[in-house]
Amino acid sequence: MHTIVQISLDLTSIPEALETAALAMSAGVDWLEAGTPLIIAEGMNGVRALRAEFPGVPIVADLKTMDGGWLEAELMAKAGATHVVVMERAHPETIKMAVKAGQDFGIAVMGDNLGAEDKIAAARRLEDYGCDFVIHHIGYDERRGLAAAGKPCPTPLDQLREVVAAVSVPVQAVGGLSVEQAIRTPEYGAPLVVLGAPLTIDADAFKTASGNLKDSLRLICDKVHAYRI
Repeated sequence: MHTIVQISLDLTSIPEALETAALAMSAGVDWLEAGTPLIIAEGMNGVRALRAEFPGVPIVADLKTMDGGWLEAELMAKAGATHVVVMERAHPETIKMAVKAGQDFGIAVMGDNLGAEDKIAAARRLEDYGCDFVIHHIGYDERRGLAAAGKPCPTPLDQLREVVAAVSVPVQAVGGLSVEQAIRTPEYGAPLVVLGAPLTIDADAFKTASGNLKDSLRLICDKVHAYRI
């Protein structure tokens, strides 16, 4: 499949999210993500605003659903999301209900293996339950806790090839990756590249001579889109 660049709008206001999304889309980004902070701060209105501003663009609602799988997916589908995220650590029935809502409302379900002790087995379960995508995820708090304790911190790259090999659905790797690492995930077989906004976009290796953020994003998108899986 073609590689895809997704920008995670981990922001807390609609105006800031729309401004960042507009810049990202003009630079060649393919998908927009209503990040968890935006959903917490603005709820369905954040997704509605993105849909109104960017008709036809895929929008991922990063709900991190742990319960109420059908209802949460329904709400975001009606707000304009095309993808929703459910957690593998949720009860199996929650995952199944999110998948059922995806079928009912014509949206895709992304299963997230954050927090799973065996992330490869978790990825298989998510596919078995009917998820359309797997998110291979090392969490923010986990990374910070290990760093504070002076312990080595895992990255999604550590087991990414094994996760990709374990499932037949597309895989996305997130959690503590630098821009340089993120854009190389297609080399591991994971075609969905996520860029965090606004913090990780301006990595030194991708700053242009002008320091223009749009130019930097365009450079990243061009590099990712050059991959074919």
